[in-house]
Amino acid sequence: MAEHRSMQRAALLDAARSLLSEGGTEALTFPALAERTGLARSSVYEYFRSRAAVVEELCEVDFPVWAAEVAAAMERAPSAEGKVEAYVRQQLSLAGDRRHRAVVAISASELDAGAREKIRAAHGGLVTLVVEALGELGHGQPRLAAMLLQGVVDAAVRRIELGAAEDPAVVTDAAVAMALRGVRG
Repeated sequence: MAEHRSMQRAALLDAARSLLSEGGTEALTFPALAERTGLARSSVYEYFRSRAAVVEELCEVDFPVWAAEVAAAMERAPSAEGKVEAYVRQQLSLAGDRRHRAVVAISASELDAGAREKIRAAHGGLVTLVVEALGELGHGQPRLAAMLLQGVVDAAVRRIELGAAEDPAVVTDAAVAMALRGVRG
């Protein structure tokens, strides 16, 4: 029974990712989740009490995987500068992944305080990954620099997600250049 519930929960989360990446937060409804998974709508409520609960669980499941992928890319870099570049490039390469598209859709939605706090905590963990590398590069306030760097990454993600006129590779290269050389160009 526990294994069946676990499989159903995983199917609901997978359906939620798909709905969010295809249609944004408006698409994430319990009737749509029921339809995608073949469950009765009332059964969906047995697993999640609200859309916010679905969002919170997606954050708990997907953010650590995403952060691990970023950390692995950074570990392969031979220098502090390479680690910063990997931090930016890996996040932007994940922007096309449906887990990330779901997270972007989630962040844009109206969430309860608990869900927003989970997203903030997950982002804080991601920012922590690059603090040491920025310290090695000589930043006097590496935590602040990391938070600002994440702002550059977030802006680049939004640019890519919006389907801007620039190719995603151009946006990525520009974000890396800004991260490594600032606004000097």
